[in-house]
Amino acid sequence: MTPRVQAFFDPATSTATYLVSDPATKAAAIIDPVLDFEPKGARLSTGSADAVLGAIAEQGLKLAYVLETHAHADHLSAADHIRRRTGAPVVIGAEITQVQKVFAPLFEVEDLKPAGGDFDRLVREGDELPLGDLTISVLHTPGHTPACVTYLIGDAAFIGDTLFMPDYGTARADFPGGDATTLYRSIQKILALRPETRVFVGHDYLPEGRTEPRWETTVADERDHNVHAHEGVDEAAFVAMRHARDATLAPPTLILPALQVNIRAGALPQASAAGRVFLKLPVTMA
Repeated sequence: MTPRVQAFFDPATSTATYLVSDPATKAAAIIDPVLDFEPKGARLSTGSADAVLGAIAEQGLKLAYVLETHAHADHLSAADHIRRRTGAPVVIGAEITQVQKVFAPLFEVEDLKPAGGDFDRLVREGDELPLGDLTISVLHTPGHTPACVTYLIGDAAFIGDTLFMPDYGTARADFPGGDATTLYRSIQKILALRPETRVFVGHDYLPEGRTEPRWETTVADERDHNVHAHEGVDEAAFVAMRHARDATLAPPTLILPALQVNIRAGALPQASAAGRVFLKLPVTMA
């Protein structure tokens, strides 16, 4: 069966948020919603997420889930905002608890619920969720982070950051808990899907020579043309490439504000007695 897929691209973070719906029943899911954050003034707004909610209302859809492919380091998640507005549960890979164990101490986060309880449902390889007459199936695709999952809905695969468009390549694997060998093996799981499977990527960072963002490709196109992981690239070559490339990459601009929000399912830290909300900036001496 074929879901309807609508993309909302955020140029500030190069993120694609997806609204996926079952045409027969109008059941819908939002995948990887963005909470707008202007870092110079530390200003939050919800325009991007509210645009998706507006489309849901306009089309008469019934939101069933907010699906996170992983704990993002490049944008703040609007999952909690949407949950509070709609009551829809927030879903993420079960290994989010590993990510929380790494980053909660870094930011001295002491208000996380036990066992990943800030999220409403933790999913594992082979889990299924109903979406009207469609089914959401889960593949565990770690390597970029331990918690990365791919959501398979009908003929569509929502792969987060594991692969990008064929002319850009693949995710970095140098974050805590990341691993290039694991990433390669996760990519092979995706490339083993039916060739005609539609693939929806989490970002498009516009490689040199292209000016228009894209976010949809196919398994066949990735298998034939991905610049890092096309058919014929073996594990050793991929791992060597990824290690060399990752060593040149700076941290994402929003990694520090993003992670302390995203390990809370998009919720902000508790307000101070004066009613102010603070995000922490751990300082490392060179």
